[in-house]
Amino acid sequence: MSDVSALLQASVLRNLSDKLYEKRKIAALEVEGVLKSLVSSGDHEKISSVISILINDYALSPQANHRKGGLIGLAAATVGLASESAQYLDRIVPPVLISFTDQDSRVRYYACEALYNIAKVSRGDLIVFFNKIFDALCKLSADSDPNVQSAAHLLDRLVKDIVTESDQFSIEEFIPLLRERMNVLNPFVRQFLVGWITVLDSVPDIDMLEFLPDFLDGLFNMLSDNSHEIRQQADSALSEFLQEIKNAPSVDYVRMAAILVQRARSPDEFTRLTSITWMSEFVKLGGDQLVTFYAEILGAILPAISDKEEKIRAVARETNEELRAIRAEPVEVIDIGSVLNAARRELGSEFEATRLEALRWMLVLLERHRTEVLSFLDEIFPALLQSLSDESDDVVLLVLEVQACIARDTQQFRRLMVFLVHKFQMDNLLLERRGTLALRRLCVLLDAETVYRELATILEGEADLEFATVMVQALNLILLTASELADLRALLKESLTNSQGKDLFVALYSSWCHSPMATVSLCLLAQAYHHASAVIQSLGESDINVKFLVQVDKLVRLLETPIFGYLRLQLLEPARYPSLLKTLYGLLMLLPQQSSAFKILRTRLKTIPAYAPMHIQATPAAELAGLNAGRRSVSAVPYLAHYPTGDDGDKVSDFNSGPGGINFTMRLQQFELMQHQHRLHRQAVQSQLSKPPKKPASQGDDARGKSSKLGLSPSNWRSS
Repeated sequence: MSDVSALLQASVLRNLSDKLYEKRKIAALEVEGVLKSLVSSGDHEKISSVISILINDYALSPQANHRKGGLIGLAAATVGLASESAQYLDRIVPPVLISFTDQDSRVRYYACEALYNIAKVSRGDLIVFFNKIFDALCKLSADSDPNVQSAAHLLDRLVKDIVTESDQFSIEEFIPLLRERMNVLNPFVRQFLVGWITVLDSVPDIDMLEFLPDFLDGLFNMLSDNSHEIRQQADSALSEFLQEIKNAPSVDYVRMAAILVQRARSPDEFTRLTSITWMSEFVKLGGDQLVTFYAEILGAILPAISDKEEKIRAVARETNEELRAIRAEPVEVIDIGSVLNAARRELGSEFEATRLEALRWMLVLLERHRTEVLSFLDEIFPALLQSLSDESDDVVLLVLEVQACIARDTQQFRRLMVFLVHKFQMDNLLLERRGTLALRRLCVLLDAETVYRELATILEGEADLEFATVMVQALNLILLTASELADLRALLKESLTNSQGKDLFVALYSSWCHSPMATVSLCLLAQAYHHASAVIQSLGESDINVKFLVQVDKLVRLLETPIFGYLRLQLLEPARYPSLLKTLYGLLMLLPQQSSAFKILRTRLKTIPAYAPMHIQATPAAELAGLNAGRRSVSAVPYLAHYPTGDDGDKVSDFNSGPGGINFTMRLQQFELMQHQHRLHRQAVQSQLSKPPKKPASQGDDARGKSSKLGLSPSNWRSS
C-alpha cells in the first residue's frame, strides 16, 4: 500500500471516490499517466499493485462512489497500459462485468462506459470475454434505466465491430448461449438478439446457416411479438436465411423441418404463413431428404389446407401437391404407418378440404405401396367407416373410393362388405342417410353383381331379422331405381331363359326372403309372375301390418316408373301373362281402399284391354300337373276368370321349371320358412313387451299355476 501511495497521491485516491464525476475523471487521468510511466519503465509489479488497489478498494467496495471511481480508474489504467493491457485484462474485465448487475443504476452506467473504453483499447484481445460480455449486454438491453440502455447500446455497437473484424471469435462456443437466450420474451432483448444474428450472418467467415436449427425456433417465436419492429426484424432475418438455404449446397432440412411443423400450428397467422412458406421451399429443395419426415410434414400441411387465411391455404395446397409428387425409393425409407396415421387423424378434422386431402393421400399410398398399407388396415378401417357418416357427399364418395381400392383383393372385398353391413347395423341413421349413396357408388367402383351377391350372402344368415329386413328393402330399392344397376336389372329380366340370370336370381332370393315385397319385386323384375302371385297368397294375417303396407305402397308407385315399363306393356296381353294380373290384383287386395296406392293400381288395372275368351289358348293340362289344388284354382277376382293360370306364350312357365331351371317350389318353401322365422321373432318381441313386471317368488308361483290352468304354459305355446 505504501508503494501505491508513493505512486498515487492521496488526493488522487480521495478524488476517485468523490461524488462528483469531474473530480473522479481528473483522478482517472492521473491514474492513466502513472500507468503510462510504469509501462515505460517496465515495472509490472507496480502495475499489478495499482490494478489491485483499484479493484479491491474501489471497484468491489460496498460504497457506490468508490465503485464508480474504481470503474473509471480501471478504464483509465487500461488506456495507460495501451498495448500492454492484454496481459492484465483477465484482472480488469471481471470486476467491470460484476458491476453490470449492481443495484445502483449509475454504477451500471459507468460500468458500460468503463468497458467501452477498455474495449476501444484492447479490441480483439477482448474476444476471450465475449460470451460473458454478450450475456451482460443481453440483460442490460432490458435495463429499467434508459440511460443504462443507451450506454449498453453504444457498447454493443463497439463489440459488434470488434467481433466482425476478429479472426479469433468462436461461433461454436457462442451458439449455446444464443440458443438459451432466444426464448426470452422481453422485446428489448429480442431486438438485441436479432441484431446480433443479423450481424454475425453478415460476416463471411462465420457460417450461421450451419447453426440455424439452434436458433430458428426463437426467430419464429418473434414473428408473433406485439412489437411491429421486432416482427419485421425477425421476418427480415428469416427471409435472408431462406435465400441462403436456396443457394447452399448442403442443408440440415430435417432438424429445421421439425421446428416448422410445430410453428405451423401457431395461433399467430404470420407465423403460420412463414412456416408453411418455408416448408414449401424445403419440399421443393430437399424433398428426398425429408422422406423420413413425411408424416410430420403431412400432419402440418393438411390442417393448413383449411386455414382461415387464403394465403396460407394457397401455399399449403401447393406444398401438398409437391409432397405428393415425390416418389421415394426404396420403399423401406418411408414410414407408411406414420403417414397413414397422419392422414387418418385428419379424417376427424372439422374442415371438409382437409378431410378430402387426407383421403386422397390414402388413395395415393394404396396405389404406390398397397402391400404396406394393407398391413395397417385394422388401424384405418374404423376411421373410414366412421367417415361414411360425414355430412359432405364429396367426402363420402372419396371414402368409398378408398374402400373400393382396398377391396380389389377378394379377401379384403369380403371384409369390406362385412364391415359395411355391421356399420349399417350399428347406425341405422347412417343407412338411412348414406346407405343409398354408399351402395350405388360401390356398385360403380366394384362390380355391381359381385357387390349384390356378397351382400345377399351376408344378409341371408343375419341373426338380427329386423335389420336384415331393412337392409334388404334398401338394397331392393336401389336395385329397382339406380341407373348404375341397369345391367343387373337386365340380367335379372332373363332369369327364366338365361343361366347367368337364373344364378343371380337364386343368389339374391335367399336374403330377399326377409322382405315379402322385396321378394315380389324381385319376381316381377325376373318376370316370374306366377311365383310372385304364390308369394302374395302365402302371406298370413300376422304378416300384414303397417310396415308391410308401406312397402306395398312403395312397390305400387315403383310400378309406375320407367323401370317397370316392360311390365305395363305386358298388360296389353292379359292372355299371355295371366299370373301378372293375378299378382297385381293380389297387391290391390292387400291395400286399404282409401289409400292413394290402391287408387293408382286400380286405375292402372282398369286400362287393361278385355279380350274375348275364345281368342285365348288355354294352358296345357300337363303344365298344371305339378300344382296343388290351391295353386290351380282361379283367382277370386272375376276378371281373372277369363284367363288361364299359367304363363305361356313366349315366356317359359315360371312354375313349371324344367331341368336346370329355377325350382320355384323350393324357393316358395324357402320364403315361407323365412317368414315363419320372422313371425316367431315378432311374437317373441310382443311377448317381451307385454310381459308384466317381476313379482315376489310366491306370487310368481301362483301366477304360473294360474297360467297352467288357462293352457298358457310354455310347453303348450310351443306345441301350438
